[in-house]
This record gives sequence, C-alpha cells and structure tokens, in this order.
Amino acid sequence: MEKTIDIICIGEVLIDFIGHEVNTSINRTKDYHRFLGGSPTNVAVNASRLGLNPILVATCGQDGLGDYVVRKLKSNNVNTTHIRKSEDNPTSVIFVSKSTETPDFIPYRQADCEILESQLPDDVIEKAKIFHTTCFALSKNPARTTILNRAKKAKELGLKLSIDINFSERIWPDRAEAKQIIKEYLSNDPLVKLSEDDCYRLFAEVKSEDYIFEYFHNLGASTICLTKGKNGVVVSDVNYGLFFQKAVQINEIKDATGAGDAFWTGFLYAQLHDKNIEDSITIAQKLASIKLQNVGRLPDNINIKKIIEE
Repeated sequence: MEKTIDIICIGEVLIDFIGHEVNTSINRTKDYHRFLGGSPTNVAVNASRLGLNPILVATCGQDGLGDYVVRKLKSNNVNTTHIRKSEDNPTSVIFVSKSTETPDFIPYRQADCEILESQLPDDVIEKAKIFHTTCFALSKNPARTTILNRAKKAKELGLKLSIDINFSERIWPDRAEAKQIIKEYLSNDPLVKLSEDDCYRLFAEVKSEDYIFEYFHNLGASTICLTKGKNGVVVSDVNYGLFFQKAVQINEIKDATGAGDAFWTGFLYAQLHDKNIEDSITIAQKLASIKLQNVGRLPDNINIKKIIEE
C-alpha cells in the first residue's frame, strides 16, 4: 500500500476569536478577530504549508462558521473530505485573550466532539504515516471512542501515533478520567508533546521534569517532548536519553496562540524526514518562533520550508 497521506489529524476544529489588545484579560478585551483554530486543525494547516499531505478528520456545524472552516481549510490545501457538518449543533467557538504567555480562554463547545467512525475508514488509515490527536479531542464522546478505536487500528497498521496532551480542566473537569483515557492512548507508544502548563493543569501542582518523564514513559510512550516556553525544550527518549535546547531568542512575541501546534508540526515534519531528535527539536523551534512573531496562522509571504531547513 502506497503511503500517500503524511499525517491524519483527528480532533477539534473550531473558530478562535482572538482578542485585539495584547496581554489584556478577556474581561477587558473589546475587539476580537476570527481565526481558524483547534490544535489538530493548526497542525494540518501547518503541515500543508510545509508541503506535506495531511488530512483533517473533524466536525463543524452546518452554519456560516462551518462554511468559513471549510473555505479556510481549502485555501490552505487541506483535504476536507473527512470534515463532517453536524445538523444538530453549531460550530464550536473559543474566545482567547491575545497573550505573550499562556492565553486565557473561554470555550463554547458544540459540534467539535461529534466525530464518528465513518469519517475515517480503515483504507484511509492504511495510506497514512502518522496518526495525530489531542487531549482536547479525547475529552468528550463520541469523538473519544472514535479516536481510541481508530488509534488502535492505526497502531495495527503500523502507523506512528502522536498526541498533544493539551489538557485543561475547563475542557475536561474530571482529571481522573482524563488520566485514564491518556493512559489508554499512550499504550500505543505515541510521540508525546506537552508543555509545563499542561502538566501543571493535569497534575494540579508543579511536578519535576523527572516525575513528568517517568510518569509518561511508564504509560508506554518512548519519546516525550516537554516545552518550557522561554526556558527551552527537553526531550526524553527511552532509547537515546535526554536532549535539551534553549529557546530561540525572539525580540517581540506577538501572539502565543498556536505556537505549540507550530512547534509540533515542525517536530512531526522532521520525524517524517528521518531526522534525529536534536534536528527535530531545532526544526520545531524554528517553526514555533515564526508563529510567535505572527498573529493567527503562519504568514503567507515567506518560504517556511526553506527557513526551517536552513
């Protein structure tokens, strides 16, 4: 079977309404600008910009915002065959404060969790190399059951799995349940991406790097990538050991929303090109630093692929 799909991104598609004023609370933000959002969606769009062939498996509403979602995906050359439009619920929306740190947000979740098995048949999984999802996507049914079942099939068919553990108690109030579902997904040995903020939210307290790596390795993940904002990135790999890289120096951070997704797209891109861990982190950081200097998505007017491969 020829592998024509680089990454299956399955999970939330939504509209991010990002505040106009930097470092202003949502309470004080007057104006918002709309962007296509959702972590797996960002990864799919970024991957397409890097010349990869991703597909996005997601659900939006049968409404104006759903039309906007599909239009933006098409304009970014992302295959929309596996996007479903819900008859029952509107497109999910999140209001986000524009921030140079971790942004504040208010989620209005509707159609995003209505992902059905029929949206991702076996023969499509078979054509792919990487299967990527998020904690956000696993937080609600029917998406959760669909993703766990499809992930198992992906593992059987030899795909490399991936997850962004973008945990938030606002999205998933039941921490014990979240840990149980994460455990189930991690038994497939996915590449794991998480931030210090994600860990703080998941464990409800600050944990040491050693604790974090041991915890997720014990659940079955061989490669864990911990992003630490301005303190750089640490990757722990059971076969190759620990790797640390300093953060890329940026003079002015314009918007942190989606920076983790840009980082992870770079990492997956590098893995698809058989790069070692150190090179993968370097490429990931380059992509994240471009995102941090731009509001919304990655800019159109630069050759991103060229920049990250230099």
